[in-house]
Formats: sequence, C-alpha cells, structure tokens
Amino acid sequence: METRRVGNSDLAVSAIGLGTVDFGGRLEESKTRTVVAKALDEGIRFFDTGDNYNQGRSEEILGRALRGHRDEVVVATKFTGGSQRYRADGSRSHVLAACEGSLRRLGVECIDLYAMHHPDSDTPIEETLLALGELVAEGKVRYIGISNFMGWQIAEASHTAERLASPRFIGCQMEWNLLARHVEDEVVSACRHYDVGIMPFYPIASGLLTGKYTRDRAYPRGSRFADVDYYARIASADNFAKVEALTEFAEARGHSLLELAMSWLSGQPGVSTVLVGASSADQLERNANAIDWKLTAEDREAIDTLLEAFRGRSPMPFNHEI
Repeated sequence: METRRVGNSDLAVSAIGLGTVDFGGRLEESKTRTVVAKALDEGIRFFDTGDNYNQGRSEEILGRALRGHRDEVVVATKFTGGSQRYRADGSRSHVLAACEGSLRRLGVECIDLYAMHHPDSDTPIEETLLALGELVAEGKVRYIGISNFMGWQIAEASHTAERLASPRFIGCQMEWNLLARHVEDEVVSACRHYDVGIMPFYPIASGLLTGKYTRDRAYPRGSRFADVDYYARIASADNFAKVEALTEFAEARGHSLLELAMSWLSGQPGVSTVLVGASSADQLERNANAIDWKLTAEDREAIDTLLEAFRGRSPMPFNHEI
C-alpha cells in the first residue's frame, strides 16, 4: 500500500489507517486480532486509538494485537479527559498523566503520534503545547496532532508553536466524507495552509456510502443506525437521495459507491491517511482496496455539480452539540 508523509513531517503512514473505536466494545478481542492481522496483510501500517475508547480497553487490546510488529507500524492515540462532552483537558498535569496511562495500556515506550482529541477552551494552547513538548523531549512521544479542531484553532496553534519554538501539530483528524463536507469551509483549508496532514474519519458515513442501507428499510440489529441517534439522523431522506445519485454516477463509470467514496477522499490534496473501521477482515479488505480509482478533475467537478442539487442543511458533525 502507498505510504504518505503526514504534513511536512518525516512521519510516514499508510494511505489507509485502521481506527479502533470499536475494539473492546462492539468488537470483542478475538475478532480484533483477526482484523489487525488482516490490516497488516493489506499493508496498513497506521493504527489509531484513543484513551476514551471503551474506557481504555481499545488501547490495551490494540497493544496486545501489535506485539511482535511494533517496528513495522505507526501507532497513534489521543488524550481526552475533562467532564464535558467534546472537550479535552489540555492542562499540563492531565496531558502528562494521560500519556503515562496510554503508554502503559499500549505496552509501548513511545507513542508515534499523540493527539489532542478535542479543543479545550479552558486551557491556553501554550500550556498544552509546552506539555506535549516535554513528552517529545523525554522520548515518550514522537509527533503531536489534533482532532476535531476548527480552522481558527489550527491557525492559532500553528502560530503559537512557532512563537514558543515548540513541537507543532502535524496531523488533524476530522469527520469528512461525501455526505459531510462541513470541514471544507475552513478546516481543510487551514490544514493545507499550515502543512497539517489531513486524516479523515467516517469516510463511508458509517456505512451509508457503501450502498448496504436503503431508504424505507429497517436497519440491521446492532448497526450504528439502529442503535445511535446521531447515526440515525445521518440516514436522512436528503442523504439517501445523495447516495442514490452518487451510486448512479459511480456505476456509470464502472465503479462501486464504496470505491467512489474512498477514492474521492483519498485523492484530496493534503490527505495523509483515511481512517477506516472494520468489524471483520472481509470488510477491512473491501475498504482497503477501494482507493485505486484515480478521479480526474472533470470527475470531481461533476460530483460537485451533482451534489449542488442537494443544498439542505448538512448534519452537524458528531462531536458537536446540536
């Protein structure tokens, strides 16, 4: 699989990364080992987790699954903390303590990419950057990143790091797909301007962009659309209309909707890796092999024109209050 640099750093990651939010939750440990083994077989070398994924069990399970492969892979995790939803605790004391916890659960001596899961409006970004700089200096973290930041927050952090001569954020995770394009207004532009690698998650809109869900049909038991209100809101009449139009577009060119969704995103300027989840080895293989379609500029313009017909309010990103 193709490898890419994250922003203008020396960190190289696979074009597809495996997100592990379901490890230790919807996906039991025996199945995670199968999924991780398949990821390695497919050439996936970037694995992403977080300290709040299933109360830290995701980190523990991922660490055990990667034993014997540590030198082959890039491991990323995120710190959260705090009592409010969608806000991380960026205070020095929390950042240092959270890193120690993640190192222990992962069973590693150094985290390749350590990211702030959400912004923290209560802590100056200077304090967070300096704390992360301590971890880099101590060899506990190689590079630092962010997730779910707004465009102005990316700019502020970049300028602050330059002023402090501290390590800078090299990668930003964000929700981005053909049905959720809110980040294009500011976040994507800020990442490109400040050389921050773009790491989209939910590339297939939790399955809506695979074609396995259809309007007016009950969702499978245990699926996100059946169990979680946010995902049920994504499955709107407007989005199903988009899915039908995009499916027709892809099939007219000899491709599937999944190939369109993954290739459209992977081919965007500045994208370092596309984060996918998987509940089975077969599902992971399909996702990993769906990025080979090289869309032309004309293809992309046609997609934009097609979606212009649907100008209804886009769903808010999952990590913001509605």
